[in-house]
Amino acid sequence: MQVRRDLPVLIFAVGVSAELGTAIFDYPGHSLIFKPLIMIGLMAYYYALSPARSRLFLVALFFCWLGDVFLIFQSTDPLFFIGGLASFLAGHIVYIFCYRQLQIITSSKELLGSQKVRFAFPIILAGTGLVTILYPLLGELRIPVMIYALVITLMALTALFRYGRTNSKSFFLIFIGAVLFMVSDSLLAINKFHHAFSAAGALVMLTYSVAQFLIVEGALAHEKKGD
Repeated sequence: MQVRRDLPVLIFAVGVSAELGTAIFDYPGHSLIFKPLIMIGLMAYYYALSPARSRLFLVALFFCWLGDVFLIFQSTDPLFFIGGLASFLAGHIVYIFCYRQLQIITSSKELLGSQKVRFAFPIILAGTGLVTILYPLLGELRIPVMIYALVITLMALTALFRYGRTNSKSFFLIFIGAVLFMVSDSLLAINKFHHAFSAAGALVMLTYSVAQFLIVEGALAHEKKGD
């Protein structure tokens, strides 16, 4: 089991490290080789350690891998960006269903209605605020980007509403991962549509890779505890 765990982590680490280096030193030629390794490593890691080996969760990871691959080629044709957007959109939708599975049906510790509204407000504000800022700059992509923003906000809210319905480790790992995913996508959108900034590539990759790793660890934490 140790070998089965260490190899996927190594693959993931190599992919992330190489992509961070690519972003920092502005040498995109290696992305085709190393970027796909990030999600391949995480898929193998989840499959090796998961007692459930949820096909639905693996599908979510696969869509994210597909999104990574499409975005490698976005500079050559705008359709690749659309393909990446659609792939990650599908991944977030599947994540929503996965989060609903990774919880117990009822719990006396879950958030009350007023608490859900209070804690959800910052997430909704962040999602709608970004769209409001970017809306005049999106052009033909207004509708797709608005739909994407809605879905990723729902993904983060679904992670939030798992509170009290799973063990605390699983909740915090997945919730922090979901929030970091929103941060990563927000940075990418600001860099692409609003104004480009030098550290964008590294920050997007760092927040994205940490987000995905935390989500996978959160899923494993729920499955292993059996909560």
